[in-house]
Amino acid sequence: MTRRRLALAIAAAAALAGCGAPAEVDPDDASAQDEATDDAPQRRDDVVEDAADVTEDTADVTEDTADVVDDAADVLDARADVALDVRDASLDARDAALDARDASLDARDASLDVRDAGLDAPRMDGGTVCPPEMVLVEGRVCVDRWEAALEEIGMDGGVTPWSPYYNPGTRRVRAVSRGGVVPQGYIAGTQAQTACVNAGKRLCALSEWMAACRGPALRTYPYGNTYVARRCNEGRTPHPVIEFFGTAMGVFTSTNMNNPGINMQANTVAPTGMFWDCVSPVGAYDMVGNMHEWIDDAAGTFKGGFYVDAEINGRGCLYTTTAHNFSYRDYSTGFRCCANPR
Repeated sequence: MTRRRLALAIAAAAALAGCGAPAEVDPDDASAQDEATDDAPQRRDDVVEDAADVTEDTADVTEDTADVVDDAADVLDARADVALDVRDASLDARDAALDARDASLDARDASLDVRDAGLDAPRMDGGTVCPPEMVLVEGRVCVDRWEAALEEIGMDGGVTPWSPYYNPGTRRVRAVSRGGVVPQGYIAGTQAQTACVNAGKRLCALSEWMAACRGPALRTYPYGNTYVARRCNEGRTPHPVIEFFGTAMGVFTSTNMNNPGINMQANTVAPTGMFWDCVSPVGAYDMVGNMHEWIDDAAGTFKGGFYVDAEINGRGCLYTTTAHNFSYRDYSTGFRCCANPR
């Protein structure tokens, strides 16, 4: 038996015998206990160091997360900046287009001013025979340059513009011929006649209207004998009544066709003179297209077509509608006035 086993046996026997003497400790075990005691501080230091490393790693992770959040915010800011740059570029392009359009309109207006300057105040025998808003035709009649708008005459004699989208009813109104304004629609022949009289004028006779539209060469269209699409304000599609009500079924009633919203739609009636190439040899604008124009015919006749059609009832200046009486009105009916030279 080895010495170690003998020592263990003796110790066990002493314990069984109730001996109070301490058991003998194996030298190897004592050495292991001493080593464990000596290593304990080092292990504690290692644990503390490991915990510190974990804390530092956690801080690093937190910092990395914050960096990711910052990077994401930077990306969003960059995208927002790009979107703003794109928007600004679009707005700059739009402004440039508007500037170009305004420049074109200014050039057109300047051209019209020069043209009208040569037509203003036509003279006969050295005297002024027509007001500035009218042109002299064949030396015998003054004709409005532009389709008529209305002004309401107040009780005190003052005047205020009347909306071109509403029938004036029994109000006292007078005709005015002016460039760049929306001409009157929704008006009956009887009302147009009275409005001309209140302005010191009258509705044009058929021969007077035709002479102003065709000129001395008897053109088919104000601008010539060959049709040019959209030279005048005509040919609009879809039909404005159908577009406004959303259907063609049962909408062509008197009430519906006098709804002011019809002519308030885009690309319907245009301001007078906007189609500046649609001018007759004598300098009268929009005699074809834009609005039907009542003439002096108690049976009811209007001329020239309107912004949808200027061909079905005759080509250009020859367009004539006689299907309605003199009290008829709808969104398409307008007029211009004539007067005797003074």
